[in-house]
Amino acid sequence: MATLYYFEGRGRGEFIRLCLSAAKIEFKDHFLYERAEFLKLIEDGKLLFNQLPLLEIDGKQLTQSNACARYVARKAGLCGKNEDEAVQIDMVSEGGRDFMTPFLPIGFKPEADVLADAKKKALPKYMPLFEKIAAANGTGYLVGNSLTLADLSVLEPLLACVEYFGMECFNDYPALKKVYETVTGLESISRFLKSSHRQRKNDERYVSEVKKVLAW
Repeated sequence: MATLYYFEGRGRGEFIRLCLSAAKIEFKDHFLYERAEFLKLIEDGKLLFNQLPLLEIDGKQLTQSNACARYVARKAGLCGKNEDEAVQIDMVSEGGRDFMTPFLPIGFKPEADVLADAKKKALPKYMPLFEKIAAANGTGYLVGNSLTLADLSVLEPLLACVEYFGMECFNDYPALKKVYETVTGLESISRFLKSSHRQRKNDERYVSEVKKVLAW
């Protein structure tokens, strides 16, 4: 069974959880609450860049969240059927990570400020771009005609948009809404979103735990 070492919250770990669930790979969350355990992982040479998350899978110790996600996606055949699809998936996936970045400070900065900034800058920038990609592909997925890493990468910020701004965020983006509904309607994704693996929104407890472990 795979093990994901991270904090009891979303942060940089949630994308990996989403990919593991989509790939139907059984895993367990190992939450860190004490700095000593974090330092032990470093001492044991398990953290390549001395930071979390850490994914133990197939006898490997993987770090860097995007690298972990890509490894899982490749295992599950979610990286495209040919080179053209693969490079498109890479590009869209990177865009999805950029779209998610403005939401990551929630909990560490005043939520109202973070959301106001995301609504003013990130949504007007990225929603039209992903709408164009979704409309051009026309299958209910962003690349090809089945689930790929691109859909999962963009799904995470879309979940944040819906959580904080409601489904109204799709009012001008029907093709992107179709992608959202298609992907969240998949059994593996639906099950993840209802499971204990889906972590709570960043809150004071999460921030406190992160600061304690990392000695911020």
